[in-house]
Amino acid sequence: MSLSSNTSPPDGGYGWVCVAACFSINCFTWGAVSSYGVYLAHYLSNNVFSEATPMDFALIGGLNFSMAMLVAPAVTIIARKYGTKLPMLLGLGLLASGYVSASFSERIWQLYLSQGVLIGFGVGFIYVPSIPVLSQWFDKKRSLANGISAAGSGIGGLIFSFMDGSIIQNISLAWALRLTAIISCSMLIIVILLIRTRNEAIQPFQRGFDMKLLRRLDVLLLLSWAFLSMLGYICLLFSLPDYARSIELSDNQATIVNAILNLGTAVGRPLIGIASDRFGRIEVAGLLTCFCGIACLVIWLPSTSYGVLILFAFISGAILGVFWVTVGPLCVEVAGLEQLQSLLSLSWSVIVLPTTFSEVIALKLRRLGSHYPYRNAQVFCGISYICASVALLFLWLSKRQKVQAGV
Repeated sequence: MSLSSNTSPPDGGYGWVCVAACFSINCFTWGAVSSYGVYLAHYLSNNVFSEATPMDFALIGGLNFSMAMLVAPAVTIIARKYGTKLPMLLGLGLLASGYVSASFSERIWQLYLSQGVLIGFGVGFIYVPSIPVLSQWFDKKRSLANGISAAGSGIGGLIFSFMDGSIIQNISLAWALRLTAIISCSMLIIVILLIRTRNEAIQPFQRGFDMKLLRRLDVLLLLSWAFLSMLGYICLLFSLPDYARSIELSDNQATIVNAILNLGTAVGRPLIGIASDRFGRIEVAGLLTCFCGIACLVIWLPSTSYGVLILFAFISGAILGVFWVTVGPLCVEVAGLEQLQSLLSLSWSVIVLPTTFSEVIALKLRRLGSHYPYRNAQVFCGISYICASVALLFLWLSKRQKVQAGV
Protein backbone atom coordinates (compact mmCIF):
# COMPACT_ATOMS: atom_id res chain seq x y z
CA MET A 1 0.00 0.00 0.00
CA SER A 2 1.22 3.49 -0.81
CA LEU A 3 1.62 5.80 2.14
CA SER A 4 2.11 8.98 0.18
CA SER A 5 0.93 10.58 -3.04
CA ASN A 6 4.30 12.29 -3.37
CA THR A 7 6.70 10.40 -5.60
CA SER A 8 9.76 11.85 -3.81
CA PRO A 9 11.23 9.40 -1.29
CA PRO A 10 10.58 10.66 2.28
CA ASP A 11 14.10 9.65 3.45
CA GLY A 12 12.77 8.27 6.72
CA GLY A 13 9.49 7.70 8.54
CA TYR A 14 8.14 4.19 8.01
CA GLY A 15 11.12 3.69 5.74
CA TRP A 16 13.22 2.82 8.80
CA VAL A 17 10.81 0.00 9.65
CA CYS A 18 11.35 -1.23 6.09
CA VAL A 19 15.12 -1.04 6.66
CA ALA A 20 14.72 -3.30 9.70
CA ALA A 21 12.48 -5.64 7.68
CA CYS A 22 14.97 -5.84 4.78
CA PHE A 23 17.82 -6.33 7.27
CA SER A 24 15.93 -9.33 8.66
CA ILE A 25 15.18 -10.68 5.18
CA ASN A 26 18.90 -10.62 4.38
CA CYS A 27 19.69 -12.14 7.77
CA PHE A 28 17.41 -15.16 7.43
CA THR A 29 17.80 -15.81 3.70
CA TRP A 30 21.28 -14.87 2.46
CA GLY A 31 22.71 -15.11 5.99
CA ALA A 32 21.56 -18.69 6.30
CA VAL A 33 22.70 -19.50 2.75
CA SER A 34 26.16 -17.95 3.28
CA SER A 35 26.84 -20.50 6.01
CA TYR A 36 26.86 -23.15 3.27
CA GLY A 37 30.65 -22.96 3.45
CA VAL A 38 30.36 -24.84 6.76
CA TYR A 39 28.23 -27.53 5.10
CA LEU A 40 30.57 -27.66 2.10
CA ALA A 41 33.62 -28.24 4.30
CA HIS A 42 31.70 -30.98 6.14
CA TYR A 43 30.59 -32.64 2.90
CA LEU A 44 34.12 -32.52 1.45
CA SER A 45 35.75 -34.06 4.52
CA ASN A 46 33.10 -36.71 5.28
CA ASN A 47 31.60 -39.39 3.09
CA VAL A 48 28.02 -38.20 3.62
CA PHE A 49 26.80 -39.20 0.14
CA SER A 50 28.90 -42.05 -1.23
CA GLU A 51 28.08 -41.39 -4.90
CA ALA A 52 28.79 -37.64 -4.71
CA THR A 53 31.86 -35.78 -5.95
CA PRO A 54 33.23 -32.40 -4.79
CA MET A 55 31.69 -30.89 -7.95
CA ASP A 56 28.24 -31.96 -6.77
CA PHE A 57 28.58 -30.10 -3.49
CA ALA A 58 29.98 -27.02 -5.24
CA LEU A 59 27.02 -26.96 -7.63
CA ILE A 60 24.51 -27.31 -4.79
CA GLY A 61 25.93 -24.24 -3.06
CA GLY A 62 25.92 -22.30 -6.31
CA LEU A 63 22.27 -23.23 -6.91
CA ASN A 64 21.32 -21.37 -3.71
CA PHE A 65 22.29 -18.15 -5.47
CA SER A 66 21.61 -18.92 -9.13
CA MET A 67 18.10 -20.31 -8.60
CA ALA A 68 17.22 -17.24 -6.54
CA MET A 69 18.32 -15.05 -9.43
CA LEU A 70 16.78 -17.26 -12.12
CA VAL A 71 13.26 -16.76 -10.77
CA ALA A 72 13.71 -12.99 -10.41
CA PRO A 73 11.85 -11.98 -13.63
CA ALA A 74 8.92 -14.25 -12.76
CA VAL A 75 8.86 -12.96 -9.18
CA THR A 76 8.87 -9.36 -10.46
CA ILE A 77 5.82 -10.09 -12.63
CA ILE A 78 3.98 -11.84 -9.76
CA ALA A 79 4.74 -8.90 -7.46
CA ARG A 80 3.39 -6.50 -10.08
CA LYS A 81 0.09 -8.39 -10.39
CA TYR A 82 -0.49 -9.50 -6.81
CA GLY A 83 1.66 -7.28 -4.59
CA THR A 84 4.87 -7.87 -2.66
CA LYS A 85 3.59 -10.14 0.09
CA LEU A 86 2.23 -13.04 -2.01
CA PRO A 87 5.57 -14.05 -3.61
CA MET A 88 7.25 -13.66 -0.22
CA LEU A 89 4.77 -16.06 1.38
CA LEU A 90 5.29 -18.53 -1.47
CA GLY A 91 9.03 -18.21 -0.89
CA LEU A 92 8.56 -18.96 2.78
CA GLY A 93 6.96 -22.30 1.93
CA LEU A 94 9.71 -23.14 -0.58
CA LEU A 95 12.47 -22.23 1.89
CA ALA A 96 11.00 -24.37 4.67
CA SER A 97 10.45 -27.28 2.27
CA GLY A 98 14.04 -27.04 1.06
CA TYR A 99 15.68 -27.19 4.46
CA VAL A 100 13.38 -29.86 5.90
CA SER A 101 13.59 -32.14 2.86
CA ALA A 102 17.39 -31.68 2.77
CA SER A 103 17.53 -33.02 6.33
CA PHE A 104 15.98 -36.30 5.11
CA SER A 105 18.04 -36.59 1.90
CA GLU A 106 19.84 -39.89 1.39
CA ARG A 107 20.91 -39.50 -2.25
CA ILE A 108 22.83 -36.67 -3.85
CA TRP A 109 20.06 -35.91 -6.37
CA GLN A 110 17.72 -35.32 -3.43
CA LEU A 111 20.20 -32.81 -1.99
CA TYR A 112 20.35 -31.05 -5.38
CA LEU A 113 16.58 -30.56 -5.35
CA SER A 114 16.28 -29.64 -1.67
CA GLN A 115 19.36 -27.77 -0.41
CA GLY A 116 20.05 -26.51 -3.92
CA VAL A 117 16.94 -25.75 -5.98
CA LEU A 118 14.17 -25.39 -3.37
CA ILE A 119 16.19 -23.22 -1.01
CA GLY A 120 17.36 -21.12 -3.96
CA PHE A 121 13.79 -20.62 -5.17
CA GLY A 122 12.68 -19.76 -1.64
CA VAL A 123 15.38 -17.13 -1.23
CA GLY A 124 14.52 -15.61 -4.62
CA PHE A 125 10.79 -15.35 -3.92
CA ILE A 126 11.47 -13.63 -0.58
CA TYR A 127 14.47 -11.46 -1.45
CA VAL A 128 13.73 -10.17 -4.96
CA PRO A 129 10.49 -8.30 -4.07
CA SER A 130 12.31 -6.56 -1.19
CA ILE A 131 15.14 -5.07 -3.25
CA PRO A 132 13.33 -2.02 -4.74
CA VAL A 133 11.61 -1.15 -1.44
CA LEU A 134 14.36 0.89 0.21
CA SER A 135 15.08 2.91 -2.93
CA GLN A 136 11.41 3.92 -2.86
CA TRP A 137 11.73 5.21 0.71
CA PHE A 138 15.18 6.84 0.58
CA ASP A 139 17.07 9.23 -1.71
CA LYS A 140 19.97 11.01 0.03
CA LYS A 141 20.32 8.14 2.49
CA ARG A 142 19.64 5.43 -0.09
CA SER A 143 23.05 3.74 0.07
CA LEU A 144 23.10 3.95 3.87
CA ALA A 145 19.70 2.26 4.05
CA ASN A 146 20.80 -0.43 1.62
CA GLY A 147 24.07 -0.88 3.51
CA ILE A 148 22.29 -1.42 6.83
CA SER A 149 19.90 -3.82 5.13
CA ALA A 150 22.70 -5.77 3.45
CA ALA A 151 24.54 -6.07 6.78
CA GLY A 152 21.78 -8.47 7.78
CA SER A 153 23.37 -11.19 5.67
CA GLY A 154 26.59 -10.78 7.65
CA ILE A 155 24.81 -11.02 11.01
CA GLY A 156 22.84 -14.01 9.76
CA GLY A 157 25.96 -15.64 8.37
CA LEU A 158 27.74 -15.11 11.69
CA ILE A 159 24.86 -16.63 13.66
CA PHE A 160 24.26 -19.57 11.34
CA SER A 161 27.96 -20.35 10.85
CA PHE A 162 28.46 -20.86 14.59
CA MET A 163 25.07 -22.51 15.04
CA ASP A 164 25.32 -24.90 12.10
CA GLY A 165 28.95 -25.77 12.82
CA SER A 166 28.16 -26.55 16.46
CA ILE A 167 25.01 -28.56 15.69
CA ILE A 168 26.73 -30.58 12.96
CA GLN A 169 29.61 -31.47 15.30
CA ASN A 170 27.54 -32.13 18.43
CA ILE A 171 24.10 -33.29 17.25
CA SER A 172 23.70 -34.03 13.55
CA LEU A 173 23.71 -32.59 10.04
CA ALA A 174 19.96 -33.20 9.76
CA TRP A 175 19.11 -31.12 12.83
CA ALA A 176 21.32 -28.25 11.66
CA LEU A 177 19.11 -28.04 8.56
CA ARG A 178 15.83 -28.40 10.48
CA LEU A 179 16.66 -25.77 13.09
CA THR A 180 17.72 -23.37 10.34
CA ALA A 181 14.28 -23.82 8.78
CA ILE A 182 12.42 -23.29 12.07
CA ILE A 183 14.35 -20.16 13.07
CA SER A 184 14.42 -18.54 9.62
CA CYS A 185 10.77 -19.08 8.75
CA SER A 186 9.49 -17.99 12.17
CA MET A 187 11.27 -14.63 11.85
CA LEU A 188 10.42 -14.13 8.18
CA ILE A 189 6.67 -14.41 8.81
CA ILE A 190 6.87 -11.31 11.04
CA VAL A 191 9.02 -9.46 8.51
CA ILE A 192 6.64 -10.10 5.62
CA LEU A 193 3.78 -8.58 7.61
CA LEU A 194 5.78 -5.41 8.29
CA ILE A 195 7.29 -4.56 4.89
CA ARG A 196 5.53 -1.95 2.70
CA THR A 197 6.16 -0.51 -0.77
CA ARG A 198 5.36 2.89 -2.32
CA ASN A 199 4.39 1.43 -5.69
CA GLU A 200 1.15 3.40 -5.95
CA ALA A 201 3.01 6.69 -5.56
CA ILE A 202 5.93 5.85 -7.85
CA GLN A 203 4.15 3.67 -10.44
CA PRO A 204 7.28 1.64 -11.35
CA PHE A 205 7.25 -0.28 -14.63
CA GLN A 206 7.98 -3.61 -12.90
CA ARG A 207 8.75 -5.40 -16.15
CA GLY A 208 10.28 -8.85 -15.91
CA PHE A 209 12.68 -7.76 -18.67
CA ASP A 210 13.11 -4.53 -20.57
CA MET A 211 15.41 -5.56 -23.42
CA LYS A 212 15.75 -1.96 -24.60
CA LEU A 213 18.08 -1.37 -21.67
CA LEU A 214 20.61 -3.73 -23.25
CA ARG A 215 21.17 -1.20 -26.04
CA ARG A 216 22.85 1.16 -23.57
CA LEU A 217 26.59 1.07 -22.91
CA ASP A 218 26.23 2.09 -19.25
CA VAL A 219 23.83 -0.81 -18.65
CA LEU A 220 26.19 -3.30 -20.31
CA LEU A 221 29.10 -2.06 -18.19
CA LEU A 222 27.05 -2.42 -15.01
CA LEU A 223 26.02 -5.96 -15.98
CA SER A 224 29.65 -6.85 -16.77
CA TRP A 225 30.63 -5.75 -13.27
CA ALA A 226 27.85 -7.88 -11.81
CA PHE A 227 28.92 -10.99 -13.76
CA LEU A 228 32.64 -10.73 -13.01
CA SER A 229 32.32 -9.76 -9.35
CA MET A 230 30.05 -12.75 -8.70
CA LEU A 231 32.73 -15.09 -10.07
CA GLY A 232 35.02 -13.87 -7.31
CA TYR A 233 32.34 -13.59 -4.63
CA ILE A 234 31.10 -17.19 -4.70
CA CYS A 235 34.62 -18.57 -5.00
CA LEU A 236 35.78 -16.69 -1.90
CA LEU A 237 32.61 -17.16 0.14
CA PHE A 238 32.42 -20.93 -0.25
CA SER A 239 36.12 -21.82 -0.54
CA LEU A 240 37.46 -20.13 2.58
CA PRO A 241 36.40 -22.76 5.18
CA ASP A 242 37.81 -25.65 3.12
CA TYR A 243 40.96 -23.62 2.43
CA ALA A 244 41.36 -23.34 6.21
CA ARG A 245 41.27 -27.12 6.44
CA SER A 246 43.76 -27.39 3.57
CA ILE A 247 46.36 -25.54 5.66
CA GLU A 248 45.71 -28.02 8.50
CA LEU A 249 43.43 -25.91 10.67
CA SER A 250 40.80 -27.71 12.75
CA ASP A 251 37.09 -27.95 11.94
CA ASN A 252 36.38 -25.46 14.73
CA GLN A 253 38.96 -23.01 13.39
CA ALA A 254 37.51 -23.32 9.88
CA THR A 255 34.06 -22.51 11.29
CA ILE A 256 35.47 -19.47 13.09
CA VAL A 257 37.13 -18.26 9.87
CA ASN A 258 33.75 -18.45 8.12
CA ALA A 259 32.08 -16.65 11.02
CA ILE A 260 34.69 -13.86 11.01
CA LEU A 261 34.10 -13.36 7.30
CA ASN A 262 30.42 -12.81 8.06
CA LEU A 263 31.29 -10.50 10.97
CA GLY A 264 33.30 -8.41 8.51
CA THR A 265 30.24 -8.32 6.25
CA ALA A 266 28.05 -7.03 9.08
CA VAL A 267 30.54 -4.29 9.95
CA GLY A 268 31.52 -3.33 6.44
CA ARG A 269 28.24 -3.05 4.58
CA PRO A 270 26.77 -0.08 6.50
CA LEU A 271 30.12 1.69 6.11
CA ILE A 272 30.03 1.03 2.37
CA GLY A 273 26.57 2.60 2.31
CA ILE A 274 27.76 5.71 4.17
CA ALA A 275 30.81 6.07 1.92
CA SER A 276 28.70 5.58 -1.22
CA ASP A 277 26.27 8.36 -0.26
CA ARG A 278 29.15 10.71 0.52
CA PHE A 279 31.76 9.98 -2.14
CA GLY A 280 29.74 8.55 -5.02
CA ARG A 281 28.13 5.19 -5.58
CA ILE A 282 30.00 4.19 -8.73
CA GLU A 283 33.34 5.42 -7.33
CA VAL A 284 33.07 3.54 -4.03
CA ALA A 285 31.80 0.33 -5.63
CA GLY A 286 34.64 0.37 -8.15
CA LEU A 287 37.40 1.06 -5.63
CA LEU A 288 36.21 -1.58 -3.16
CA THR A 289 35.77 -4.18 -5.90
CA CYS A 290 39.37 -3.57 -6.96
CA PHE A 291 40.64 -3.61 -3.37
CA CYS A 292 38.97 -6.98 -2.74
CA GLY A 293 40.79 -8.45 -5.73
CA ILE A 294 44.11 -7.06 -4.51
CA ALA A 295 43.48 -8.42 -0.99
CA CYS A 296 42.93 -11.91 -2.46
CA LEU A 297 46.30 -11.77 -4.19
CA VAL A 298 48.29 -9.99 -1.50
CA ILE A 299 46.87 -11.41 1.74
CA TRP A 300 44.93 -14.61 0.98
CA LEU A 301 47.36 -16.10 -1.56
CA PRO A 302 50.42 -16.26 0.75
CA SER A 303 48.45 -16.93 3.98
CA THR A 304 49.43 -20.12 5.78
CA SER A 305 48.57 -19.27 9.40
CA TYR A 306 45.37 -18.98 11.41
CA GLY A 307 46.01 -15.37 12.40
CA VAL A 308 46.60 -14.13 8.86
CA LEU A 309 43.53 -16.01 7.62
CA ILE A 310 41.39 -14.43 10.35
CA LEU A 311 42.66 -10.99 9.28
CA PHE A 312 41.89 -11.70 5.64
CA ALA A 313 38.45 -13.11 6.51
CA PHE A 314 37.48 -9.90 8.31
CA ILE A 315 38.86 -7.54 5.65
CA SER A 316 37.43 -9.48 2.72
CA GLY A 317 34.13 -9.99 4.53
CA ALA A 318 33.73 -6.23 4.79
CA ILE A 319 34.05 -5.71 1.04
CA LEU A 320 33.56 -8.96 -0.90
CA GLY A 321 29.79 -8.44 -1.15
CA VAL A 322 29.94 -4.85 -2.37
CA PHE A 323 27.62 -5.95 -5.21
CA TRP A 324 24.75 -6.68 -2.82
CA VAL A 325 25.09 -3.32 -1.05
CA THR A 326 25.36 -1.17 -4.15
CA VAL A 327 23.45 -2.92 -6.94
CA GLY A 328 20.11 -1.25 -6.09
CA PRO A 329 21.49 2.31 -5.83
CA LEU A 330 23.70 1.77 -8.90
CA CYS A 331 20.71 0.62 -10.96
CA VAL A 332 18.93 3.84 -9.94
CA GLU A 333 22.02 5.86 -10.93
CA VAL A 334 22.11 4.21 -14.35
CA ALA A 335 18.43 3.75 -15.27
CA GLY A 336 16.36 5.84 -12.84
CA LEU A 337 13.84 4.85 -10.17
CA GLU A 338 11.07 3.92 -12.62
CA GLN A 339 13.34 1.43 -14.45
CA LEU A 340 14.90 0.08 -11.24
CA GLN A 341 13.07 -3.24 -11.16
CA SER A 342 13.63 -3.88 -14.86
CA LEU A 343 17.38 -3.34 -14.56
CA LEU A 344 17.49 -5.38 -11.37
CA SER A 345 15.83 -8.28 -13.21
CA LEU A 346 18.52 -8.08 -15.89
CA SER A 347 21.20 -8.00 -13.16
CA TRP A 348 19.78 -11.10 -11.49
CA SER A 349 19.66 -12.96 -14.79
CA VAL A 350 23.25 -12.04 -15.65
CA ILE A 351 24.62 -13.51 -12.41
CA VAL A 352 22.88 -16.90 -12.75
CA LEU A 353 25.85 -18.47 -14.55
CA PRO A 354 28.67 -17.16 -12.33
CA THR A 355 26.85 -18.01 -9.11
CA THR A 356 26.15 -21.53 -10.38
CA PHE A 357 29.61 -22.40 -11.63
CA SER A 358 32.12 -20.21 -9.78
CA GLU A 359 32.71 -22.71 -6.96
CA VAL A 360 32.80 -25.56 -9.47
CA ILE A 361 35.61 -23.70 -11.27
CA ALA A 362 37.36 -23.10 -7.94
CA LEU A 363 37.29 -26.79 -7.00
CA LYS A 364 38.43 -27.78 -10.50
CA LEU A 365 41.38 -25.43 -10.06
CA ARG A 366 42.36 -27.10 -6.77
CA ARG A 367 45.53 -29.16 -6.83
CA LEU A 368 44.99 -31.79 -4.15
CA GLY A 369 48.26 -33.08 -2.72
CA SER A 370 50.06 -29.84 -3.50
CA HIS A 371 51.52 -27.59 -0.82
CA TYR A 372 49.28 -24.80 -2.18
CA PRO A 373 46.10 -26.58 -3.35
CA TYR A 374 44.01 -23.41 -3.67
CA ARG A 375 46.61 -21.19 -5.37
CA ASN A 376 44.96 -21.25 -8.81
CA ALA A 377 41.52 -20.65 -7.30
CA GLN A 378 42.86 -17.71 -5.28
CA VAL A 379 44.36 -16.13 -8.40
CA PHE A 380 41.10 -16.71 -10.27
CA CYS A 381 39.17 -14.99 -7.47
CA GLY A 382 41.48 -11.97 -7.32
CA ILE A 383 41.55 -11.44 -11.09
CA SER A 384 37.75 -11.70 -11.30
CA TYR A 385 37.34 -8.84 -8.84
CA ILE A 386 39.98 -6.68 -10.52
CA CYS A 387 38.42 -7.17 -13.97
CA ALA A 388 35.01 -6.31 -12.49
CA SER A 389 36.41 -3.04 -11.14
CA VAL A 390 37.63 -2.15 -14.64
CA ALA A 391 34.02 -2.35 -15.89
CA LEU A 392 32.98 0.20 -13.25
CA LEU A 393 35.94 2.41 -14.17
CA PHE A 394 34.62 2.62 -17.72
CA LEU A 395 31.10 3.24 -16.39
CA TRP A 396 32.42 6.13 -14.27
CA LEU A 397 34.28 7.59 -17.29
CA SER A 398 31.12 7.27 -19.38
CA LYS A 399 28.98 9.06 -16.79
CA ARG A 400 31.63 11.76 -16.38
CA GLN A 401 31.72 12.41 -20.13
CA LYS A 402 27.94 12.80 -20.17
CA VAL A 403 28.07 15.30 -17.32
CA GLN A 404 30.80 17.32 -19.04
CA ALA A 405 28.82 17.26 -22.27
CA GLY A 406 25.72 18.45 -20.41
CA VAL A 407 23.67 15.39 -21.39
